[in-house]
Amino acid sequence: MTAFESAPYPLPANVRLERMQYAPPPWLRNGHLQSIWPTLFRKVDMVAPQAEILPTDDDDELHLDWYRQGSDRLAIVSHGLEGHSRRPYVLGLTRALLSAGWDVLAWNYRSCGGVMNRQPRFYHSGATGDLERVVRHGLAGSYSRLFLSGFSMGGNLTLLYLGEQGERVDSRICGAVTYSVPCDLAGSADVLSRPSRKIYMQRFLNDLHGKMKEKAEKFPNIIDVSGFESIRNFRQFDDRYTAPLHGFRDAEDYWAQASALGRLRDIRVPALMVNAIDDPFLSDRCFPESRSVLGAHVRVESPRWGGHVGFVEHARDGYYWSERRAIAFLQGFV
Repeated sequence: MTAFESAPYPLPANVRLERMQYAPPPWLRNGHLQSIWPTLFRKVDMVAPQAEILPTDDDDELHLDWYRQGSDRLAIVSHGLEGHSRRPYVLGLTRALLSAGWDVLAWNYRSCGGVMNRQPRFYHSGATGDLERVVRHGLAGSYSRLFLSGFSMGGNLTLLYLGEQGERVDSRICGAVTYSVPCDLAGSADVLSRPSRKIYMQRFLNDLHGKMKEKAEKFPNIIDVSGFESIRNFRQFDDRYTAPLHGFRDAEDYWAQASALGRLRDIRVPALMVNAIDDPFLSDRCFPESRSVLGAHVRVESPRWGGHVGFVEHARDGYYWSERRAIAFLQGFV
């Protein structure tokens, strides 16, 4: 298998292909190209947000970007692994939500957005406490409805949060749309450890290495980066850093507790998970179909194309298909 394997991709055995209205240009019908293209070539022009620093109970801080236009409805957008609040995919959805009449709050996880956080810990796929803090902060305003959206790791975080909330979910939270969700963290880690995914794995590790070196300088008795170059995959990274810094036994324990897959049935608001069949990051279990897994409120849509946080569309208004899908989903129940 080459680094840019060609379509068509085989359907996972447990997936029924949704007949979505998404048809990328023929030359973008490839999961790797879809995943890389927006990072390299997309630019979304936006007005500068209102920045805010939200303190946490453990003497840390979260950096927020507000886009306010006087709406009584707020959307909170969560980015992906090693992303931040001003990535093109976040800005693209933010622009679409603003056009649809929503205020938007895009937030950065601890250590993301260009500012290192204060504590030894950083962020992880199950850090729902931080998302809960952002949600409560947003709802402290005069908003009558709140909508959640997340990409990749942010999608898992969003769905896990809603699953944990269950019947206790705030009545103002009206729904969620998530994209490219690695809801099976163990399986997705295995997929990304394949030789054909090295281009992605190496980029993640390079970024994380820089962060861990910075943390090691501040917390030399807690964090050691000697031999980091020998780390080749998420199992090794999560065993050495993510798990011990965040209270998990090891990578397996972290993945089991932080995967949204086992909590989907507990979600009590309309939630859409859009995972493309050709996504090079996702395992077969990231395409759940059984109602015993999904519960009554979660819907999975699986376009044949889209890659990982891709869904590229060449349109005059600059929107991507994923942004149109989010607005259409919102219009269906708001």
